Amino acid sequence: MMNKAWILASNSPRRRELLGLFKHPFEISPADIDETEFTGEAPADYVCRLARSKAEVVAQQFPGAPLIIAADTTVADGNEILGKPIDDLDAIRMLKQLRERNHQVYTAITIVDPSRDLWKHELCSTQVPMRAYTDEEIQDYVSSGDPMDKAGAYAIQHRGFHPVDSFSGCFASVMGMPLCHLVRAVKKFGVTPEVEIDLACQTYLQYDCPISHKVLAGEDVG
Repeated sequence: MMNKAWILASNSPRRRELLGLFKHPFEISPADIDETEFTGEAPADYVCRLARSKAEVVAQQFPGAPLIIAADTTVADGNEILGKPIDDLDAIRMLKQLRERNHQVYTAITIVDPSRDLWKHELCSTQVPMRAYTDEEIQDYVSSGDPMDKAGAYAIQHRGFHPVDSFSGCFASVMGMPLCHLVRAVKKFGVTPEVEIDLACQTYLQYDCPISHKVLAGEDVG
């Protein structure tokens, strides 16, 4: 397992970048699933269901894979799930709705060793405080095209728009892959990363994470 490539069940460039910090070989095999939310489905339940569904699909395709890693992320304003915008006006609506308020980002991870039928699930819930960006900043950001493939119509790491101030949660989770949660999950499969992922993550994201030690200790924080 230590030398064989993992399978990442996602085509997200952000997840590829973050998983690459493990310095372990991996292959990409995105899962084609129906991501329609159920009526009345809570955001946390929604991302957990989708992450598991992605893992199930890819596990059937790669029954001999050492580890399959699937993830799903959604932005929520209370119980309202804010998916990817359908057009520029929808992106503008979302960004105005979130402006100067806290909202939640949920990222679920499912890891499976299909040869042993071993499964592990993690959920990271993060409070995200949006700054008081202007209408003009919204328009410029939407015109760039960046919001269109992102839940909630924003990327927390975007240096031009920088939508978030005074953040104190898991930055990587809002990007789509909470790495410390992933570390404690893969350890359940007997995998110990060769690098200190918390330090590698903070260096890569240029973010001094205040909760990484708590997550690695097993606390339910995000």
